[in-house]
Amino acid sequence: MTSDGPLCLVTGATGYIGSRLVPVLLERGMRIRVLARTPAKLAAAPWRDEVDVVRGDLTDPASLDRACADGAGPVDVVYHLVHAMGTSADFAAAERQGALNVAGAARRHEVGRIVYLGGLHPDGGGLSRHLQSRTEVGHILSESGVTTMVLQAGVVIGAGSAAFEMIRQLCNRLPVMTTPRWVHNKIQPIAIDDVLHYLAGAATAAVDGSRTWDIGGPDVLEYGDMMQVYTAESGRRRRMIVVLPWLTPTIASLWVGLVTPIPPGLARPLVESLHCDAVVAERDIDAVIAPPAGGLTPYRRAVQMALNQVGAAGLLPSDPAWAG
Repeated sequence: MTSDGPLCLVTGATGYIGSRLVPVLLERGMRIRVLARTPAKLAAAPWRDEVDVVRGDLTDPASLDRACADGAGPVDVVYHLVHAMGTSADFAAAERQGALNVAGAARRHEVGRIVYLGGLHPDGGGLSRHLQSRTEVGHILSESGVTTMVLQAGVVIGAGSAAFEMIRQLCNRLPVMTTPRWVHNKIQPIAIDDVLHYLAGAATAAVDGSRTWDIGGPDVLEYGDMMQVYTAESGRRRRMIVVLPWLTPTIASLWVGLVTPIPPGLARPLVESLHCDAVVAERDIDAVIAPPAGGLTPYRRAVQMALNQVGAAGLLPSDPAWAG
């Protein structure tokens, strides 16, 4: 690394968001260090030779200490982008412990800032296990004593994202869909490029302290309408959607697992999270990170961009086999 920009530690660099964020940060002149349980998984990443790699795991505080202190100097920003959803039977416990370990290491080594990507959700109770866990992780990091920006996004639209792949697989395979009532819930999707814009900007944004910041695209739609827009943009006939009020999240997730290649351990928390609205409550982020130069990406355009990238050309070596 030859830049003199801020040194950013990225956890989850082999994941969907992290693997796409690293090159954006490099383009902005930042120095990058990544924490990887299996560094060999990064061998095919086009940016591998431009970053420092520390072997470690969120369950190992000593490896987090090394990542925060060794090499090119102390870390300025930690991007916490690891989610255990779909990889652990008790993903909430795994995410809680990982957040506690990251918070402790950041505090011990006087990291300047933590950036975390959480999930949009309404105030109050009734959240899914997935959203409860993300909310708890954001709280742990915010209470660490290190300035923390928790960006809260809803459905992320991009080739290979779990949320987009669920829409794509269902619409591609089923001309008639039976769905729970949440098909009428309000969603404010956001394009992956816009998520990366805000995450990258969070490294240097002027903020007074720790808090959450909602981010979302320009459109608010019902989930069913999102599916119909995808269907139109992919050249398919409009789908018939039949709402079954008694269809529980458990049954719906089993159904998604049967008709799509998305693993059931990932499908269930995704489905459960759709039972509440996911809409931006405030746009305070615009005061600290200006929107993208061309404006936020409309949902229809985000779908078009994702469809143009579906397949090998739009995926990364670290993306799961079921994506694309």
